[in-house]
Amino acid sequence: MTPFLTLQTLACVIGISLGQLLFKKAAITLPAQPGVWDWVTNGWLLTSLALYGITTLGWIWVLRQAPLHLAYPFMGLAFLIVPTLAWLLLGEPLHWRTLAGGALILAGVALASTNG
Repeated sequence: MTPFLTLQTLACVIGISLGQLLFKKAAITLPAQPGVWDWVTNGWLLTSLALYGITTLGWIWVLRQAPLHLAYPFMGLAFLIVPTLAWLLLGEPLHWRTLAGGALILAGVALASTNG
């Protein structure tokens, strides 16, 4: 993959990861017994859906340029990005097992994305 395509792929992974945090914020802000209007007017939810839509279009563009077996392993990075951002932005705990698993995923992405 070219450096530009790699950046595009990473942008999609980051967009998906941010979308997960926005979904969490949407869930937190919903009342205990949400009605339809609560869902429809939830700004966090609407923003996350918009981000997912844009990211999906970007992902389709990536897949036009790169084989799926090279691009898809990058999605594994979300397993490290999401918990790290949740720790930074939402104050959720971050355990050493998450970081160790993320390191293994990074190694797997690096291995899978090589052209050899």
